[in-house]
Amino acid sequence: MSVTGAGTSEVPRSVLADTVLERLTATYTAAADPARAAVAQAYMKDVAPFLGIPTPERRALSRSVLQGTPRPDEADCTAIALCCWRLPEREYHYFAVDYLRRHVGRCSSGLLPVARHLITTVSWWDTVDALAAHVVGSLVTADPKLTADMDAWIADDDLWVARTALLHQLRYKERTDTERLFAYCLRQSAHSDFFIRKAIGWCLREYAKTDPDAVRDFLARERGRFAPLSVREALKNIGT
Repeated sequence: MSVTGAGTSEVPRSVLADTVLERLTATYTAAADPARAAVAQAYMKDVAPFLGIPTPERRALSRSVLQGTPRPDEADCTAIALCCWRLPEREYHYFAVDYLRRHVGRCSSGLLPVARHLITTVSWWDTVDALAAHVVGSLVTADPKLTADMDAWIADDDLWVARTALLHQLRYKERTDTERLFAYCLRQSAHSDFFIRKAIGWCLREYAKTDPDAVRDFLARERGRFAPLSVREALKNIGT
């Protein structure tokens, strides 16, 4: 599969991507299970067609696809991710997310626009959440200047971009910028969408594992501004 034939000029030339995509499409196609695919597609609300490969099997197949391939650079990561995203079946998108998670440390802040493209294309929680916590979060850690981008994303009209901003610190633990976390939650506290309200509760619940008193105190002051769903999620493990 030629990378240069995959779509627009934003896809870098990458011999590695050519190799990976050729192996990947052959391997995944051979493992497809139409019955499982129909069940998976229905479960994911028809966001995309599926091949019907269970996650443990898919990841084992991915390891075989990547066996013997060299470490990628940023152009390789970009090309592989974008080419996978242009394939219709969701398992290719999962491969791209896993690949970026594994190699994000080899990429610069220049990968952020690529991540945004993936977040806003064929958007659903199954890819967005992993990209938020494991790719975008890692990029911001490596280049703190990207916090300015997160400050813009939290106000974005695209709910998946705003959800990413909420969740990008999910794995930060003691490194969490608490002031920014709470400000982001307040910025979106009146949002009507389930996925934003759930994300507010999730990021607070996760930070409560590190500093439960801070989360309790924050909600003691501000809980009236949040939907009950957000509050229940935030306090699930620490009580009122």
